[in-house]
Amino acid sequence: MTGDGALADLAATLRRTEEYPVDRVANRWLGEAEAVAGDLADADLPDEVVHERLGHVEHLLSNVDGTGSAEADALVERAKALTATAIERYED
Repeated sequence: MTGDGALADLAATLRRTEEYPVDRVANRWLGEAEAVAGDLADADLPDEVVHERLGHVEHLLSNVDGTGSAEADALVERAKALTATAIERYED
C-alpha cells in the first residue's frame, strides 16, 4: 500500500529537477522517472507493484550520468538514494 512520505518525497525531488537547465537526454530520462514516481506517490498499489515500478525508476535514473546542472545532479543523486531505500522497504 502506497501513499507514504518516501514515495511523495521521491516524486517531489524529481519534480524539482525541472527548476534547472538540464541536458536534453537526461531530461527525457528524468521526465519518465518523474511520471512513474508521481504515479506511485498518488496511487494505492500493492507492495509488489510498488517494488516493481521502483525498479523501473531505478533503471531510468541509472541512465542519467549528468544533467549539466550541479543543482539538478544533486537532486538526481538524492532521488537515486531515495529509490534504493524505497526498494528495500518494499521487498518481500
